[in-house]
Amino acid sequence: TDNFDIIYKNQEIIMTVSNLDGLWYGKTNAKLAEEYLNIIKETIKRERESHSLLNWAKRIGLVILILIALVLMVALINWVFRQSKKYIITRTQQFKTGLRLGTVRVVPVKDLELIFLKINIAVRLIVTLLLIYLSLPLLFSVFPETESWTSTLLNWILGPLKAALNGIVAYLPNLFTILVIYLIFKFSLKAIRYFFNEVKRGNIQINGFHAEWSVPTFNIMRFILYAFMLVIVFPYLPGSGSAAFQGVSVFLGILISLGSSSAITNIVAGLVITYMRPFRIGDRVKIGEVTGDIIEKTMLVTRIRTIKNEDVTVPNSMVLSSSTVNYSSQAKTTGLIIHYEVTLGYDVPWQKVYEMLINAALKTDFILQEPKPFVLQTKLNDFYVSYQINAYTHEAGKQAVIYSSLLEHIQDELNSAGIELLSPNYNVIRKE
Repeated sequence: TDNFDIIYKNQEIIMTVSNLDGLWYGKTNAKLAEEYLNIIKETIKRERESHSLLNWAKRIGLVILILIALVLMVALINWVFRQSKKYIITRTQQFKTGLRLGTVRVVPVKDLELIFLKINIAVRLIVTLLLIYLSLPLLFSVFPETESWTSTLLNWILGPLKAALNGIVAYLPNLFTILVIYLIFKFSLKAIRYFFNEVKRGNIQINGFHAEWSVPTFNIMRFILYAFMLVIVFPYLPGSGSAAFQGVSVFLGILISLGSSSAITNIVAGLVITYMRPFRIGDRVKIGEVTGDIIEKTMLVTRIRTIKNEDVTVPNSMVLSSSTVNYSSQAKTTGLIIHYEVTLGYDVPWQKVYEMLINAALKTDFILQEPKPFVLQTKLNDFYVSYQINAYTHEAGKQAVIYSSLLEHIQDELNSAGIELLSPNYNVIRKE
């Protein structure tokens, strides 16, 4: 059997039908060549019609219509987001206190409006860009030369979206497990919180457990429960089994442990101080060289306000390592003893000194009449006696005023008795 050639314009051989071709399809070479020729002719005819002037005009017109529709849709999107901008400005003006989470103001009013406006602009930009991007496959599908690009552009968006959706669906069982674990711990914390609130109110009493320990104890238990919950939840987090996730976790753990050593020391000291109960808020104390009232007590620091209205921040580790004097712990019950030392010569009878000092103390503001002030002789010096006046007061926070008033009245008592407030010294000169 002879071969058959299909020739274009009697010059170029397009294809050749050989004996094996006819044998493969079970046809004669002539019939198979005729079928190929008809197919080629039909294809050429369609291509000529497709690239005719009329079809090109139709395609250009369709492109113009698509562009006009795109412009109108972009204009509509801009109008919608302008209206949403006006709505945001109107609504945020009604939030006079800003955005609050419980009693904590998270975002002020001005910042809240700015945040929503930024979100509005970002969403408008994303929607506009997405609309333009999705219109490109439609434009490319109009022309045969660019029609193959349509599926490529769509796959660039649909591929990641499909992968993300499949990932979300596959993660749903782990997500439900995390939600169940969270709910269990949440309601457990509510029960524990209720218990410690009752202890704080005094409705539940535990021997040896002070009511003021309830809040810090609850905070410790809450921290432990949250840490335990994270340990349980960790295997269910997406990517928790990957080496990268584990490496980042170890790195962050080392970073936190190295950078927070002093903070952890202060936190531990704060816990110890809480259960030691050396002072309360409002107590007048002396810690190291600082004297003042406790105004704040946190896990990290203790803040003291001095009598000169200076706020001093003392790390809890320093509080724990220093000696603490609490002037207020017994002031409201047995009373704080105000004391001052006076030196007078031996020529003044000690009975008279006792009487004058006690009278001066009784005239002093904020000094209690009962228990009655008393005097102690602290030292017999070479030329004078040291007397110490002691008096009780309930006002530990007014020591500066009390001492000033006491000194004033001591001077008045001594002056009225004609006694000079001096510490006499004598020199003996021997003649040889």
